[in-house]
Parts: sequence; structure tokens; C-alpha cells
Amino acid sequence: MSLYAIGDLHLSFSVDKPMDVFGRVWKNHEKKIWKYWNKRVTDRDTVVVTGDHSWGRNLEQSRKDLEFIAELPGRKILLRGNHDMFWDAKKTQRLNEAFRGRLEFLQNNWFAYEDYALVGTKGYCYEGLDTYEHFEKIRDRELERLRISFEAARMSGISGEKADISPAFGSEELRPAGNRKYIMFLHYPPTSIGEASSPFTRMAEAYGAAKVVYSHCHGKARFDDSFKGYVNGIEYKLVSGDYLNFKPELILE
Repeated sequence: MSLYAIGDLHLSFSVDKPMDVFGRVWKNHEKKIWKYWNKRVTDRDTVVVTGDHSWGRNLEQSRKDLEFIAELPGRKILLRGNHDMFWDAKKTQRLNEAFRGRLEFLQNNWFAYEDYALVGTKGYCYEGLDTYEHFEKIRDRELERLRISFEAARMSGISGEKADISPAFGSEELRPAGNRKYIMFLHYPPTSIGEASSPFTRMAEAYGAAKVVYSHCHGKARFDDSFKGYVNGIEYKLVSGDYLNFKPELILE
């Protein structure tokens, strides 16, 4: 039984959104997903899909894309990405009910994998596409959602006492919360370009996350936008579909 992750499937079975305009790696990418997923993943494994599942603008347009994912082997846990218009963050429970037994949706909640708590949120980083004030507003909302996910797992009894998380999320006074068994998932990278740390990385450190897994970064020019490898004792993994050539990445064996 293993844990895998992959992000940015960008499926479009019901809408006209060809992905090969973004490079040769995207040509027939849905066939690559099917091929490599079936080669690597068994029905006993778990795969976290870190957002941007579908180009559909609503659930009806996205249904074929979600059905495609549901038919793949293993347990599938989905995280919300910036292009997932079908997913109202406030109505995640409805998705969990609608796809019960086939897909699980990670937002303001958590899921167990062996003795790990899988926590996460979409996240946000500054890409120069909005004002910095608007970036901070969205970032802080995502930080609160991430805190809710961590706390939901903590309250379940998986781990001990509460981490000291500042309401401002930027405090240098965040203290380690002990030896946790958390894996933290984001859609966006955990830092903006050039940052040596961020409120997301500090929250990961405060709760003692073992790994941080993220996607969103496309093309060779963007693959090094954020952390990869070990930083302050946490392993960071980029799992964007094109970075992996659509082969699910092993997270835990």
C-alpha cells in the first residue's frame, strides 16, 4: 500500500480546451495519465490529486473529467485548484456526498493514510497578477482554511497538544508542535518566487509536517519557482503533471 500524488490533470472531456498548445508534453496527456497511473497505482494505493482537475465551468461540464479520475485505480483524494470552477469551497461536503466511495474532496477537513493525517488547501502565492493587498487577502483566507484542516486532524486524536499559531500567520514566534505525522498538500507552491519562507512554510513547521506537496508550476522555466527537497527538516515535492510527465509521484511507500 503506497501514497502517490499528482496535480494539474487539466482534463476537458466536455469543453473545448486543448492542452497541447502549451507544449509537446501535453499532447494526448489524458492517455498518458491513464497509462502511467494504471502502471504505477493499484487498488490498494492512495493518490492525492493536487488541483486543477477540470476545465469545466460547473459540475455538469466537469462530470466526465471527474468520472475519468474516479475510474482510475486506488483511493483518490482531490484538492481544489485555481481552475476548478465546479468546486464551491463552501459546498465541499456536497461533493463528498455525491461521490462517496469513489472520490474524496480535501477542503476544511482531513483524511487518514495509515498513521498520517493528510491535510491541505489550495494555497496562494504572489505572481504579480493582482495587487499585493488582494494577494494578502486571498492568502490569509487560504491560511485559515489550512489551519482548520490541521486542527481538524489534531482534534481527532492523531496528535497531541495544539500548535501556537498566530492570527496574523506571519509571526516568527510560531513554536514547534511536537512530533507530528502530517503531510500537507497545496495546489499553489508554498512560497512566492524568491521567498526564503512564507506563512505556509511556517505553518508546516509549526505543526511538524513531514512533507509538503504542491503543483501549479508549469514548464521548465517555472519548475524551480519554490522549494524542492529538504528545507528545515521538511521534504518539499513538486507534482505538477507536466513536471512528472504525468506519472504519479511516490510520496510514501
